[in-house]
Amino acid sequence: MSFQGFRRDDGTVGTRNHILVVSTVVCANQVARDAANSFEDTRYITHPMGCGHLGADFMRVLSTLAGFGRNPNVAAALVVGLGCENMQAKLVADEIAKSQKPVQYITIQEEGGTIKATKRGIEILKDLAKEASQFEREKCDLSELILGLECGGSDATSGLVGNPAVGVAADAVVNAGGTVILPEATEWIGAEHLLAKRAVNEEIGKKIYAAVDKYISKVLSLGIDIRGSQPTPGNIEGGITTIEEKSLGTICKAGNSPVQGLLDYAEKPPGRGLYLMDEPGLDIESITGLIAAGSQLITFTTGLGTPTGSPIAPVIKVTGNHRTFENMNDNIDMDVNTILEGKETLQKAGERVLKEILEVASGKMTKAEILKNREFAIYRAWQYMV
Repeated sequence: MSFQGFRRDDGTVGTRNHILVVSTVVCANQVARDAANSFEDTRYITHPMGCGHLGADFMRVLSTLAGFGRNPNVAAALVVGLGCENMQAKLVADEIAKSQKPVQYITIQEEGGTIKATKRGIEILKDLAKEASQFEREKCDLSELILGLECGGSDATSGLVGNPAVGVAADAVVNAGGTVILPEATEWIGAEHLLAKRAVNEEIGKKIYAAVDKYISKVLSLGIDIRGSQPTPGNIEGGITTIEEKSLGTICKAGNSPVQGLLDYAEKPPGRGLYLMDEPGLDIESITGLIAAGSQLITFTTGLGTPTGSPIAPVIKVTGNHRTFENMNDNIDMDVNTILEGKETLQKAGERVLKEILEVASGKMTKAEILKNREFAIYRAWQYMV
């Protein structure tokens, strides 16, 4: 199986051909945004961070910003900083440059203020646009895809048909030699033993248990009942009664493939196959981590519906709830409620999801892309005291 992608100089393959403007600090957000908005195919990432970071928190933000810039969907990048922040523009640009793609950086203080920096940014982007235009789609094997799995706004149909249908497609990607990443460690609670049994060795199985225990112990140490947030009010209204039910549905997205390893947030998989990512499962932060880790495409299962997307990677929305598909048709790409209606087998629905993945990887626009849903948020190392 294959798709039409953009081959990069480092051998990776993109499903999109964006130029990315990366703001290193909140003070540079306006310049990054204004420069990027001057060009149709240029995207930007802005955030309220970049200063005062230390240790693991510094490395988390750096790996996320640089990971976005290194993602194969990015043809070239411009990094914009203020000049006096911890997260220096040159440092981020140097990390992005490891992907062998064109990257430049500017700082507002060195350029002489907002207006001059924006003008300089636009000049650089003109040159980067010329370089990006040289890439053309070519036939690429499915084995070169890193598929990120996400779910949000889950209901009873998510675990019954939505996630299992995506799981069929995920297994097909792995069987073709590709890579799949399952995040959301807080939503493995009560099902972690099933993931651990699928680990390729005992050490990885122990890491899966440890990841879940870490979140549980921190919540308990604060005297908080996790049932106040898991399942969410929307999950409960949608028919999910316990966190175990939610977790059993969540892990179905990953099919039945062996677990090759456990990744840190935004960490690139060291090999191919199914990997897990240790992070708390907040939708936008989770998708951001998957893309920073190299995912060129995301499947997002939802029972209740959600409009969210990403600045540089297509996000395919899949629902098992036909009422949601009709009610939020602006946002949902696929309806697999046909399984519950007896009109389609799980295998056939999964094959349909895989077909959609290949078409989107080849350039078909998702509804989130059409609506310009380009959310971005970083999971900070100090969050949840972990």
